[in-house]
Amino acid sequence: MNLGMTEKVKPLVAAVRAMVRDEIMPVEEEYAAEVGRNGDRFQPTPRMIEIREDLKAKARARGLWNFWLTGSDKGYGLSTVEYAYLAEEMGWSPLASEVFNCSAPDTGNMEVLERFGSPEQKARWLPDLLDGRARSAYLMTEPGVASSDATNIAMEAKLDGDEWALNGEKWWSSGAGDPRCSLYIVMALTDPDAESRHGRHSMLLVPAATKGIEKLRAMKVYGHDDAPHGHLHIRFKDVRVPKDAIILGRGRGFEIAQGRLGPGRIHHCMRAIGQAERALEAMCRRAVSRQAFGRKLIELGANYDIIAEARMSIEMARLLCLKAAYAMDTQGVRAAAPLISQIKVIAPRVALKVIDEAVQMHGGAGVSQDTPLADMWVHVRTLRLADGPDAVHRRVIAKTELKRYSNQPAD
Repeated sequence: MNLGMTEKVKPLVAAVRAMVRDEIMPVEEEYAAEVGRNGDRFQPTPRMIEIREDLKAKARARGLWNFWLTGSDKGYGLSTVEYAYLAEEMGWSPLASEVFNCSAPDTGNMEVLERFGSPEQKARWLPDLLDGRARSAYLMTEPGVASSDATNIAMEAKLDGDEWALNGEKWWSSGAGDPRCSLYIVMALTDPDAESRHGRHSMLLVPAATKGIEKLRAMKVYGHDDAPHGHLHIRFKDVRVPKDAIILGRGRGFEIAQGRLGPGRIHHCMRAIGQAERALEAMCRRAVSRQAFGRKLIELGANYDIIAEARMSIEMARLLCLKAAYAMDTQGVRAAAPLISQIKVIAPRVALKVIDEAVQMHGGAGVSQDTPLADMWVHVRTLRLADGPDAVHRRVIAKTELKRYSNQPAD
């Protein structure tokens, strides 16, 4: 099992790292300060658009684009392990993923279209997404049911002649606040009487401008609306799309979801590791540059131990994430699922701990807008719920472990 950087990906990692740290991170503060300056937090200002599009143009001109197309004859054809190293570098900045056209949920949505879409569906939706001209959202979670068990999803999609009629509500629709969001991929209940609980749902392609879609509100995460990206609460009232808007076929929503969520969870986790690395760097710089009680901060309390524990935890989390990526490359998503669940629990937990220690080292500045640490903490804490809460993943891990003992006689 080789989890190191390949010769193929090394120059890409170096180029992405340089661009993130030298060109993207220096404009983060200016970009964030522009949000809402024109009176609408979900309508980017001209300066925001200029910053974003200039960076994207530079990345594309340098060939640093669409790395996420793993296992594909398009793009670079990277393995998941190779992409994981790039995702970690992109995790250093909230702007970076979009600069390289590797943003969630677009990457997962493009993978769905690339792997499961019909030729007509690909022709309609993929070009604008691949070129970074449009954004998309993935609508799965619902306010009225426990969506951690996705078989509970209740939004109905009923076939009426040559159209699907959708009725219900979705929330935490990440990216739906962006005015460039033109496509929703929607998980809906199409076959409520199917014998298998995992054969009752389908995925449909719904243009965001379709009549009957109502954007109720932007959900807030610890008081933050994440504008202009946004996580919207949306109501569908007799929303109609053509019969051929269904992806792959009726009752195949869970099949598609597993193919989408496996890689996405690894991408999220490696970006979280990148955030942990940035937090550790900030903590170390603070510890050796500030003084209190006549001594540098590093000499006070247990700060040596705190930094050592952070470094060890990051290294362990990275290795587990790379192992999960390797398993997905060599055995497939289903076989890698227990490892993916492990890293989905561990990576956000580790990153959250490191960021929290960095906040503590910075004192009042750590919870203010003067450092990125508070925003990083909010994002990573949310990641413990996104794509399945910790408890669900621990259940998967435990069930896998217990299978080895299920046929053994009782003591």
